[in-house]
Amino acid sequence: MIVERAYAHVDGQDPEEYPWSVPCVRQLLREGLRFTAPVTFLVGENGSGKSTLAEALAEAFGLDPYGGSHDWKYASHRAKSALGERLRFDAAAGGRHMVRSWSARKGFFLRAETALNALEREGFDPDGRSHGEGFLAAFRGKFLTPGLYVMDEPEAALSFASCLELLGHMDQLTAKGGQIVCATHSPLLTALPGADIVEVGEHGMRRVRWQDLELVDHWRRYLRDPGAYLRHIVG
Repeated sequence: MIVERAYAHVDGQDPEEYPWSVPCVRQLLREGLRFTAPVTFLVGENGSGKSTLAEALAEAFGLDPYGGSHDWKYASHRAKSALGERLRFDAAAGGRHMVRSWSARKGFFLRAETALNALEREGFDPDGRSHGEGFLAAFRGKFLTPGLYVMDEPEAALSFASCLELLGHMDQLTAKGGQIVCATHSPLLTALPGADIVEVGEHGMRRVRWQDLELVDHWRRYLRDPGAYLRHIVG
């Protein structure tokens, strides 16, 4: 692992102002976020703050906030987010040199909405392949060396089989000493053995077992009886 804990100290923030109004951010300011496994999944509804956390973690580590590698800078400057600017890390035993030395940092930030642009800048020719294949090209070509890899809803472009391939890349990367933080809605990805799952919402942040995740419960019930959901929505 690279990072053991993320934390931020902010003086005089307005608790009604974004992002300090988001429950998981308020909890981060109070307690920090400790990483206990090489893979951490951030799970929650839209607007819960999971993408806010993922982006801030990537920015604080020096990854391009638009998506991409540590050693790539987007053509037009974009300031860090308010949280990303203030976030700091406690290094894990295997990541001290990387956390302390800017030049030693390795990693990649993959976010669904800017992935194609990031992949093009990184030389992956996304126009020559499907959206999902472009994602997989990044996993195959960039998720190779130990570092911090942050993903925001990578399943958006992936089929069931491609999600399984992504899990294989995650497992291989962490076996080499890498660390992954992934914001996701996917019950398939979050089933990765040994992963830590942090559920974010109005309660803030809490660790949850895969089988106790609300999204897993909803998918189980939907697949068992789609009509129980659809009769309230269609027709």
